[in-house]
Amino acid sequence: MKVKSKAREILNYAFLSALADDGVIDDSELMYIKSLALADGVVDEEEKRALTRIFSLVDESKLSAVAQKEFHKFRAHYKL
Repeated sequence: MKVKSKAREILNYAFLSALADDGVIDDSELMYIKSLALADGVVDEEEKRALTRIFSLVDESKLSAVAQKEFHKFRAHYKL
């Protein structure tokens, strides 16, 4: 059984919820996006493209130190 990619859901959440209110992805929004991507235990190629696009819009100076560390770790692990 093929697992359905969450790429569309990730993009929708990021652009309609996270970025719409203040143009910035904050700690909790970042963690939710990460949980969507990892829901099936795999970050597929569509999700990688979506995450790369979204992460290019993250203002790291607005993330907490803990979220920054997790952000860099996640990006490095999945080569985003």
